[in-house]
Amino acid sequence: MKRFAGFVIKEFLHIFRDYRTMVILFGIPVAQILIFGFVITNEIRDVDLAVLDMSRDEETRGITERVEASGYFTIQKRLESPGEIEAVLRSGTARAVIVFGQRFAERLPGEDKAQIQIVADASDPNTATLVTNYLNAIFTSYEMELVKPSPVPHLIETQERMVYNPNMEGVYMFVPGTMAMILMLICAMMTSITIAREKETGTMETLLVSPLRPFQIIAGKITPYIVLSFINAITILLLSYFVFGLPVHGSLVLLLAQCLLYTVMALSLGILISTVSNNQVTAMMISMFTLMIPTILLSGFIYPVENMPPLLQWLSYIMPPRYFIEIIKNIMIKGTGILFVWQQTLVIAAMTVVFVGASVLNFKVRLE
Repeated sequence: MKRFAGFVIKEFLHIFRDYRTMVILFGIPVAQILIFGFVITNEIRDVDLAVLDMSRDEETRGITERVEASGYFTIQKRLESPGEIEAVLRSGTARAVIVFGQRFAERLPGEDKAQIQIVADASDPNTATLVTNYLNAIFTSYEMELVKPSPVPHLIETQERMVYNPNMEGVYMFVPGTMAMILMLICAMMTSITIAREKETGTMETLLVSPLRPFQIIAGKITPYIVLSFINAITILLLSYFVFGLPVHGSLVLLLAQCLLYTVMALSLGILISTVSNNQVTAMMISMFTLMIPTILLSGFIYPVENMPPLLQWLSYIMPPRYFIEIIKNIMIKGTGILFVWQQTLVIAAMTVVFVGASVLNFKVRLE
């Protein structure tokens, strides 16, 4: 038993000395439970709204103040005409627009119903449903408070209008997110094991002493995967269109160019992971644990970024899928052009440059 106890203690010491094992055993579970606990929720917070008040009376101001005081919504913009509604939704400035009908206060205590219209961006149907349900609850509560002290009935008629996805089909939400997740994971995992494989087989030293420069080695590793991954992206788009019926309202050329840029970025990230990994198993584990869960939870794929705590919202800014999902939804669903997605495009391009540069630096360190 003493020998066995000594052997067990030795194994404990080996585990404690290996920081990678400690991170896998304790760090990853803690990070996952915190991320899942804060991100997975059916509530909404700080959702951006716009208001078009064609009545501008005391009642509409009171309802608007109540909406903003609820803690669920933030009034980002006040519109002057109905023509601004589509522009504010298309640009992403607001998730929904509250439209108060004319002579709202006059119609409230009479036979005519005072009208409120909710125009919601249904490219994310789950969020659109939650937003309209929360707003309807606020309007109903306000109407009930008016009815209690007055014998005259106060009637509010609420209309809902879903734009970009009037049938509230879930495919509009999961196809862009799934595309971003598949391309990120497959591309990063494919390339992350390439250089790690060279290290394991001993051919890495041959590459380092060859006439090829570090940038040429990286470009040579990425190029075949760029072609294959781009074909994969086209396949996903074809399935989305012909099988699931997801339309392409915007420019197909722009859409393909964005897919190619995102693919190159994901492959560059995979190369960077492989340069800091000593073997294929480590490279694959880093790819899985650092890319899969953040891509699903912190990119806005399933849960709106606005619902997350401030720290996780900041972390979402470094998640490439967040920007790609916004690009896909804008081009395919909203039919916008480069003027609406140039910022997201620049972010992905900058990430690509950073990942390639960091990979080249790692090669140069090994050469020295």
